[in-house]
Amino acid sequence: MSEAAYEHLLRYAHLLNVPAGLGPVEISDGQIVMAVSPSTRHELAARRLRRQLDPQVPVTDPGFIAENGPEVEDPRLGVLRRPDLVVVREEALDAPTAGVDPAEVLLAAEIVSPSNPDNDYVAKMRDYPAMGIGHYLIIDPRTGLVHHHTEPTGRSRDTARYTSSREYPFGARIQVGDWQIDTSVFPRYEAGESDRRSDPAT
Repeated sequence: MSEAAYEHLLRYAHLLNVPAGLGPVEISDGQIVMAVSPSTRHELAARRLRRQLDPQVPVTDPGFIAENGPEVEDPRLGVLRRPDLVVVREEALDAPTAGVDPAEVLLAAEIVSPSNPDNDYVAKMRDYPAMGIGHYLIIDPRTGLVHHHTEPTGRSRDTARYTSSREYPFGARIQVGDWQIDTSVFPRYEAGESDRRSDPAT
């Protein structure tokens, strides 16, 4: 996708009247992507990850913070993503742009939703290494597993991949870059649990 085509999609995305019950708008594969708003356990997992990273990141990487929600944008690739959590240079958030340059991001973390796991396991496994993000963490409350991907190679979505991947069960204490993560605090989804959806009566 050309940068001009990406900018056209981005302008259109900002004009959309997103219905209640849908989450943030993203762009990938030349398409606008809208996910269902996350469940409460999804949000709890993201909060518990940030709670662990908040005291560690300023020590290991001065000038960086853990933050929920900033958009990460690479117009060269035509990609706009909004990870559940990023470790990002704090100065990058003090800018007039809507999205953060992926060069300012050390870690992207996603909590897998009950309804759309392929977004994290397939689409973002192409986008994040192509954007050069060094660590990609997938926390999956469906399976009770954490996947840590690192050492990205390739700068196109067709060829990019992570060359190192490790899998851990909930309960393990793991090393992600310079940070220690206790995965025992992450909640599991219950059988049949779904993402939040809009109430048709509203």
